[in-house]
Amino acid sequence: MQIVACVKHQMNKQLSSWYSPALDKEMPIVSYGHCGFVILLIPTAAADYLEYERFQMLDALAPFIESGKIRVFSIDSMNNESWMNKKMVPSHKAIRQNQFNEYVFNEVVPFIRTNTSNETMIYTCGASFGALHAMNLFLKRPDIINGAISMSGVYDLTEYTDGFWDDQVYFNSPTHYVPNLSDESYLAKIRASHHIHIYTGSGSYEDPEASKRFSAVLYDKGIWNDLDVWGADITHDWPTWRKMLPYILEHKF
Repeated sequence: MQIVACVKHQMNKQLSSWYSPALDKEMPIVSYGHCGFVILLIPTAAADYLEYERFQMLDALAPFIESGKIRVFSIDSMNNESWMNKKMVPSHKAIRQNQFNEYVFNEVVPFIRTNTSNETMIYTCGASFGALHAMNLFLKRPDIINGAISMSGVYDLTEYTDGFWDDQVYFNSPTHYVPNLSDESYLAKIRASHHIHIYTGSGSYEDPEASKRFSAVLYDKGIWNDLDVWGADITHDWPTWRKMLPYILEHKF
């Protein structure tokens, strides 16, 4: 097998899209970089695949991308067609959530593999509502996703369901389903990850207790995680995440 070295290279941006069978709509995706392990970005709320670029996250990540340490992919959110859509029937929101999961597992991950390699590590990453999605996607499929970076999140989906509860809410709410995981072979795949990062500030609109609670839920199942609670000056906003993610990539990977 030929080994291709990652060398410093000006950031390369590539746009693509396809008609998603899971979501029954055209879905765009963007990638930045040429080499390295993959960071798959999940938007914060109801935003699109270019949100992280608009809020200068890619500028903050440029040294890691151009050096070949990471390659970044970013996709659309489905929150405006699920939990953040006040006009939808709640059960339909749950269905759309599952369709989004299948889109990532059966379409996005294979696309990334085709454009990188079968050996490339893939880590989901998100802030705010994206933090829950990033963690949920990893915990559901630790066989194809290698870890998660979650910033300023809550991990209880009922925070977003306006009182609605059914099995599909349960199975997409890590705080609820993780304590009941019992398949040791499945748990072993989660425990094998060295990159479960749970970061939060303690300032305005942050919920550090949510991160602490979920970190404890994981530890209670023997799942190591990197919990880091930053200070009261760290608020729930882009300047925080532009500091956090580069810090994690520099010091934890």
